[in-house]
Amino acid sequence: MSHDLLLRIITPPISFSLTSCCATLPPTVSLQVRFELTFFALNPELNVVAPWREWEIKGREDAIEYAKKHEVPVPVTKKSIYSRDRNLWHLSHEGDILEDPAKEPQKDMYMMTVDPEDAPDRPQYVEIGIVSGLPVSVDGKELSPASLLSELNEIGGRHGIGRIDMVENRLVGMKSRGVYETPGGTILFTAVRELESLTLDRETMQVKDSLALKYAELVYAGRWFDPLRQSMDAFMEKITETATGSVTLKLYKGSVTVTSRKSPYSLYRQDISSFENSQIYDQADAAGFIRLYGLPMRVRAMLEKGI
Repeated sequence: MSHDLLLRIITPPISFSLTSCCATLPPTVSLQVRFELTFFALNPELNVVAPWREWEIKGREDAIEYAKKHEVPVPVTKKSIYSRDRNLWHLSHEGDILEDPAKEPQKDMYMMTVDPEDAPDRPQYVEIGIVSGLPVSVDGKELSPASLLSELNEIGGRHGIGRIDMVENRLVGMKSRGVYETPGGTILFTAVRELESLTLDRETMQVKDSLALKYAELVYAGRWFDPLRQSMDAFMEKITETATGSVTLKLYKGSVTVTSRKSPYSLYRQDISSFENSQIYDQADAAGFIRLYGLPMRVRAMLEKGI
């Protein structure tokens, strides 16, 4: 998503003055597709020059040598040759020893988060305020989206939150290993998801989850500006209108635990869900429901037993 939004910013200005642009992308097809599909969507007449495909640069070491020769400063060396992408949302690490899925990442590789083993011995509680599905405050303090995420990145990073080591499937089918640090995003995902468990019914959550997978596929494949993605956004905005409230989380040595969730639109009713006597739900109602719900299973069992 970060690549698509970055290009959204830079493409309109260059479209007025340039007919070509140079995209110094690594030799992973996924990144190339994301950049070039965005160019197609925003400026279909722009010609893309990709050094990895067209020049004599076959790998990262070649790229480092090229940069050194032309006095282009780069933050990597042949001794530390990780491929990193960093933005407000996360930091990704690829390459170097990570290309062997059997090897554990080195401790000094991480940049946003401390090792959970070295995190504070006392947990920290943080309250996230949410309005219509959008986080708006931390511990009662209202913040802009960028400031809120920066704050949670700092808090989560101190507690080793949001590390993930995974093998993923690239767009063309090859497998790739990456290590990600997403401290603030992990906290926000947990909070919003938990609030939705109060405010959305079962069927809505199931549809939302199924669309979330497709949404992720679209973004991963560089189709941020696809009308389907925009239509899915409209759906998500509608169903999360009542996702308003607050969630309190406990952060401790790499883990995020929900300790409280509140919403004025909560569908949870203690007077219905309680194991004590209820004026609304009669336990005897379950018998008829079970007989009807289990009818297909009873019919099949009767057939198998010749009844």
